[in-house]
Amino acid sequence: MSGFSTSGILIRRVDYGDYDYILTFLTHDRGKITVIAKNAKKSMKRFLGILELFSFLELTCSKKTSGGLAVLQEAYQEFPFEGIRKNMIKTAYASYWSEMVYIWLEEHVHQKGLFSLLMYALGALDAGEISPHPLSLLFQIRFMHIAGFAPHFESCSICQLDMGTFSQSKIRFDLEKGAIVCDKCATGIRHCLYLSKGTIKQLIWLQSGNFQMTERIRWSVAAISEGLNFLEAFVPFHIGRSPKSLGVLKQIREAY
Repeated sequence: MSGFSTSGILIRRVDYGDYDYILTFLTHDRGKITVIAKNAKKSMKRFLGILELFSFLELTCSKKTSGGLAVLQEAYQEFPFEGIRKNMIKTAYASYWSEMVYIWLEEHVHQKGLFSLLMYALGALDAGEISPHPLSLLFQIRFMHIAGFAPHFESCSICQLDMGTFSQSKIRFDLEKGAIVCDKCATGIRHCLYLSKGTIKQLIWLQSGNFQMTERIRWSVAAISEGLNFLEAFVPFHIGRSPKSLGVLKQIREAY
């Protein structure tokens, strides 16, 4: 692999030995990449203070080492998003989103939509103009759409009965099928959650509208709670494991 330059969001940083970091970025043109930053912990010139989680950086890397990783030679900080790291709940949400990306996305798979989504979410989180809770609803439901697991809300997955004609106020959602199920077809469902029709309609808007729609939706406390409980169960179920950062996020959110 020859040298290359790109730009990316730092989504994971792991200590390696006494002086090095293993860094994972979500880039705009190369997907997820992992590189090694040699002597980064003691470098006073090249990397001082810029290899921080969630930062957006311009990167220059050399060819792979014998261990298979490209070597980070230079990095320039474009957007530090430092407002995120100064706030515990913002850091917890950004960590959860980053770990979702890290778990699901394979190396070098180009995902322009996912990159745009994470950049928007981190920028809005940093600016503080939108509450982190609805931002997380947006990120998770758009992430699931990109991943190919978008929830189906419009009709019963078995008999195709339109949701608008459901008589019940709370709608059963089958986590395994990734879709709603009417009461008549609910026999034998093992993994389900319940959502109100109002919450479902707001999630549909988030799923289909532009990013800025998050700023215009008026969420009740109950809808936020219901939506988060749903997506924070649905996402781990379909990516195959629960991110460690999700447990931390829930603890911090309870304390706020």
